[in-house]
Amino acid sequence: MATRLVQINMKAQDDAALGRFWAEALGWGVDSEGPGVTNLEPPGFAYPDPAAVCIDVIARPEVKTVKNRVHIDLATTSPDHQAELVARLKDLGATLADVGQGDVPWVVMADPEGNEFCVLEPRSVYRDTGPIAAVVVDCADPRALALFWDGAMDWTLHEAADDRASLRSARGVGPYLELVRTPDSKSVWNRVHLDVAPYPGEDLAAETARLRALGATDPGIDQSEIHWTILADPEGNEFCLLTPR
Repeated sequence: MATRLVQINMKAQDDAALGRFWAEALGWGVDSEGPGVTNLEPPGFAYPDPAAVCIDVIARPEVKTVKNRVHIDLATTSPDHQAELVARLKDLGATLADVGQGDVPWVVMADPEGNEFCVLEPRSVYRDTGPIAAVVVDCADPRALALFWDGAMDWTLHEAADDRASLRSARGVGPYLELVRTPDSKSVWNRVHLDVAPYPGEDLAAETARLRALGATDPGIDQSEIHWTILADPEGNEFCLLTPR
């Protein structure tokens, strides 16, 4: 059995408005499966496919209060492209953000609801990822967390060091999942989290048990009215295990 990263779940006070921002930012299409849910994916995309990690923007009334522990890094192909993308994102409503990054070659920004993201300088490793270079998770121990996700998913582990680890689809397409050491600790539930899904024909209960055996825990959230399973990784970051698809 195995699962794989299929989308990012992003909470928003106005899901439609934030969905429009990210659709324009990424050049993706917008759809909705119901009130309070805005779905984003590339044009012509057949969900799920590792060529892209989609985004679901979900309406929630709570206001963002702390830096997100999960964020998106955007890829660029040249210094001019990076500058042009930053300018275009500002026009769409993004702002520059200071998270203590200091003098770095990438640009830290925040979307209209304050969710941090980075516009990276050109890097050859991201030349074929699409607009999203990586989904980044803050953590205390990247090496240990990489062992969990390497066992949980059928993605390939590319790097596992004390400060950083990365995984990518075994097909060598789409964005990376990157685990980055940060000094701050988790204090509230994550407004942005990972959604993973088993393959068709797999059993949700069996996959839940397997992930628990690898170190996933119960985040203590009422799940009586949902058909998927909410778990937390070994560092307490919530993620959703969707029905097999």
